Amino acid sequence: MQTDLFDVTIIGGGPAGLYSAFYSGLRHMKTKLIDAHPSLGGKMHVYTEKTIWDVGGVPPIKGEALIKQLTDQALTFDPTVVLNEKVTVITRGKDETFTLTTASGQRHWTKAIIIAVGGGILHPKRLEAEATLTKPATNLYHTMPTLTQFKDKRVLISGGGNSAIDWARLLEPIAHEVTLTYRKETPTAHERSVKELLSSSVAVFPQHAITALKTDDETGVVENVSLTHVETDDATTISVDAVIVNHGYEKDTSLLDESDLALERINDFYLAGTAEGKTSLSGIYAAGDIISYPGKVNLIAGCFQDAVNAVNQAKMYTEPEADRFGMVSSHHQELKEKTQKASELNDDKEE
Repeated sequence: MQTDLFDVTIIGGGPAGLYSAFYSGLRHMKTKLIDAHPSLGGKMHVYTEKTIWDVGGVPPIKGEALIKQLTDQALTFDPTVVLNEKVTVITRGKDETFTLTTASGQRHWTKAIIIAVGGGILHPKRLEAEATLTKPATNLYHTMPTLTQFKDKRVLISGGGNSAIDWARLLEPIAHEVTLTYRKETPTAHERSVKELLSSSVAVFPQHAITALKTDDETGVVENVSLTHVETDDATTISVDAVIVNHGYEKDTSLLDESDLALERINDFYLAGTAEGKTSLSGIYAAGDIISYPGKVNLIAGCFQDAVNAVNQAKMYTEPEADRFGMVSSHHQELKEKTQKASELNDDKEE
């Protein structure tokens, strides 16, 4: 038996993983969270500037602020957090405990696992034209860092999905000019968003693709972009100060592909499971976008229920005599103490 054996290890630090870390702490489980990225938050880092409306009881909130709140909550019970480590292989020992091996060779031991990797480790799809650059373009982005850095700039956005359309609409009142290009005849975003886009000042180039990027040899800054019509091959060159590419993401499925454990999957990726968070193997549970089951709700709000169910199953797996459900937070002694301390600190500040 390893001395650093954890009750549960959560793979993935997005909303589902973060809430799993909080709730497993609430249930007095020794918890570890491992994420392949340098910071917690998962895919929410793609839309830090976007306003999120559909989290119950939370007023409209920027993605960046929601990341902070979820992270603060996840750390309530001091889980062990391991960042910049990609879990590549899961094996099961004779004693039924699991060993998680990372790309760097680290090994982590645990009694139960909650897989919360969302749509997998995401790698932005890049432009073919990027391969011709002699140095990285310093003003080419695959996520929206902050809106303010594009103030009074000429911005070209490539992509016809919801995120690209949202970014174009958000930047319209901030940038000097916004141009949107996409390969299809019409965007694939929500109908209302498309209608608002087409009635805005955003210049739209449907059925066009970026075919060349002209950069400054010394700075690497993209100065001009060639757009080519996908049917007629007619070319247009526009001057830009920034280029934002949103062509979706390539899913890294190596964890599920390379592990010795045969987890049942759907469409060669999503884990086939139940609403209780069970997968096809005992001891391994899942929460968030990675798990599929009848009635699945693919919203941030839905992943919180997934997390609670997965943690409850992991708790009963590691402690068969445990209650099926955890107590409500208002009855949790440690949270009562934290609430009391917070109240005392606020009283001191007011004085």
